[in-house]
Amino acid sequence: MPDLPLAVSLGDPAGIGPEVLLRSYLQLKDPAQQGAPPFFVVGGAQVLAAAEEQCGIDCPVTVISDPAEAASAFADGLPVLKGRIPEATGTPYTPGAPSDEGAALALHSLAEAARCVISGSASALVTAPVSKGQLGKVGFEFPGQTEFLAEICGLAAEDAVMMLAGPSLRTVPITVHIAIADVPAALSANLIMHKARIVAAALVRDFGIARPRLAIAGLNPHSGENGQFGSEEGRIIEPAIAALRKEGLDVTGPVPGDALFTPRMRPTYDAALCMYHDQALIPLKALEFDEGVNVTLGLPIIRTSPDHGTAFDIAGTGAADASAMVAAIRMAGICAKRRRANA
Repeated sequence: MPDLPLAVSLGDPAGIGPEVLLRSYLQLKDPAQQGAPPFFVVGGAQVLAAAEEQCGIDCPVTVISDPAEAASAFADGLPVLKGRIPEATGTPYTPGAPSDEGAALALHSLAEAARCVISGSASALVTAPVSKGQLGKVGFEFPGQTEFLAEICGLAAEDAVMMLAGPSLRTVPITVHIAIADVPAALSANLIMHKARIVAAALVRDFGIARPRLAIAGLNPHSGENGQFGSEEGRIIEPAIAALRKEGLDVTGPVPGDALFTPRMRPTYDAALCMYHDQALIPLKALEFDEGVNVTLGLPIIRTSPDHGTAFDIAGTGAADASAMVAAIRMAGICAKRRRANA
């Protein structure tokens, strides 16, 4: 039985999503590309066709009515699922100028793409970038796509863990979209342990790492310097590490943030768990921006996304690099194949 196709959401049609999806198809349509099964975009055929023309991308778009048609259509053009997406609205392609109409299309695409994976007609979900502010204007009440996917999968938000993954580095923020001032109060030993367990299990299940090595960062400079620069390490982080070790996990730390990502340190762990958003994302983006992938761990489905935003400022100019989207699609395919083999 052939592998199921991947479902890809359109993202905000005013961002770089349409053009990087077209370029990704051109890079991945070659059967020699390993780890990239056929994929289809959910909705936005008119937007994609307009992006093809404006950006000078020679990529045909093939409208399909069922995910099962994606594999046979893939050789002829980028398959786009019409289905229940409200194409009749005729959302215009307005790169760099987000609109409520475009945000509604992005939300419909995300929801329908997720439904395809949950129902078993697609093997994994890849999400193109959205504007959280624009989605909020059309009734989206979640901090991001990750929390939305957790809810529709029947999970609590804390059960969906964001991991940023590149060829040589994986990082996980323990706290995510909150103010720096709120981080110390949001941290707890239970939160660190909960996310560490999810990360370890996902590294085994989806990445084929038999015994994952986790490095846990400190919060304060020098990991608190024995309490001189903060007490969170001694009160919260160290007890969590000790408890995880008792459970049999291979965990080191707390490692000072300025040492965790050095060339000598990076090969010693499979994932770094960081205390706040920028502590995790800055090193990943600095080292591997063009190939960084956002992977949601803990879900019953596979979800990946390029680790960049809508980039409204360059949308429609043809300058967008598709490398991160290609990496996200390829990683989704590899993880899906691994889950299927171990099912």
